Amino acid sequence: MPLRDMHELAEALESRGELRRITAEVERDLEIAEITDRVSKRGGPALLFENVRGACCPVLTNAFGSEERMKLALDLDDFGEIASRYQSVLEMPRNGGLWHMLKAGAGLLQAAQWMPKTVSRAPCQEVIEEPDLDSLPILKCWPLDGGRFVTLPLVVMRDPESGVQNIGMYRMQVYDAKTTGMHWHPHKDGRRIADAFQKQGSGRVPVCVALGGEPALVYAATAPLPPFVDEALFAGFLRNAPVELVRATTNDLLVPANADFILEGYVDTDELRVEGPFGDHTGYYSLADRYPVFHVERVTRRRSPFYPATVVGRPPMEDGFLGKATERLFLPLMRMLFPEIVDIDFPLEGVFHNCVIVAMHKRYPGHVRKVLNGLWGLSQMMYTKLIVVVDADVNPHEYSRVAWKVFNNIDAGRDVVLSEGPLDALDHASPRPLYGVRMGIDATRKTPADGHDRPWPDDIVMDGDTVKRVTERWHEYGLGE
Repeated sequence: MPLRDMHELAEALESRGELRRITAEVERDLEIAEITDRVSKRGGPALLFENVRGACCPVLTNAFGSEERMKLALDLDDFGEIASRYQSVLEMPRNGGLWHMLKAGAGLLQAAQWMPKTVSRAPCQEVIEEPDLDSLPILKCWPLDGGRFVTLPLVVMRDPESGVQNIGMYRMQVYDAKTTGMHWHPHKDGRRIADAFQKQGSGRVPVCVALGGEPALVYAATAPLPPFVDEALFAGFLRNAPVELVRATTNDLLVPANADFILEGYVDTDELRVEGPFGDHTGYYSLADRYPVFHVERVTRRRSPFYPATVVGRPPMEDGFLGKATERLFLPLMRMLFPEIVDIDFPLEGVFHNCVIVAMHKRYPGHVRKVLNGLWGLSQMMYTKLIVVVDADVNPHEYSRVAWKVFNNIDAGRDVVLSEGPLDALDHASPRPLYGVRMGIDATRKTPADGHDRPWPDDIVMDGDTVKRVTERWHEYGLGE
């Protein structure tokens, strides 16, 4: 059955030996982050800190910190399952025949079962109270952070023009018991929706922030979805069951019914405060800047909540596995747009968007450049500073083999492509903010069609019969396993 909340995720992890309860008293500032960082970098378990000094509830970290935990959170045995589900929704009748029409209709009927379900009563509203962010175990993670930050928030807004709700994830620096920053970048949907409110003459944007809820919804808030796709619907698609929502108590937004906390309030886009610095997922401190202020008007919560948090910093860390889930889940969609692509890999060191390795079937002159430019024009792929392209027979997840191809197969004058365009707001290397130069590397084998008239050498590969014979007799050689 799909997991309904972070409590069920914690119980499932504990039953598998993948959760450790920490009963010793810990500090919310720095100590929890240091423990979590050490454990996550060792590939360790999720952590439930049950005794946080001065806090109202336990803190859950590293709950998404492995590929297996991500599959559990999304109720998947294998990420490949999702491809057939995409197909059932996106496949349209091709020849007008009755069978294709019925098949498309069945797909739409199934899609209706993923629609969010609105309920009248919800765990997230068991307790209603005045806001006091100081009572929550909101973490300070790194010594030079500007303060304590909410790091796993589901920020709920509604587009005033389309009426579509959006759930994004934007860090929130705590200023005092009732206000935080709202760190949305110019490229993000939160900023786009806020601009739409200003266009209509209002700088006051209704916002709710959920902490916890369906694990699939927590992931969906990080996913690179088009503006017209509701994250709650996408989470229902992933978990193959609807997400439950309930109307907030102070505005008309629909919030995750199974969340642990809901912070209800508004963002004043005309009120800017310095936010940051913050030890970010890039492994560097992102610089302080001015961002809008979120005012908390009311808090609703469970009677016995968790405070879910993530600690970000130099990879590998928990957030890298959220990125790996995106890599696997969006590959089928990418292949629908670019059928020549076989597989992709986003190295953890590339912090989600700085590097991607692409294995593809190359068929004609300029084919690699076509894929490079197409990827840079695809949603958040525009941030990708380095795209490495290898042939279809190269596994992009085998970094040593990829490096061998790159180091040996390129002529820089022919195979390095430079492209100017948008960059992520957290990129610190470009001379100017939000814009810079991206690079593509064509590490495929070259032919006369590529302007390479010299013979291309074959890879050194042992013949199959010898490999088989040595494998079968390996124990005779006394060389171990």
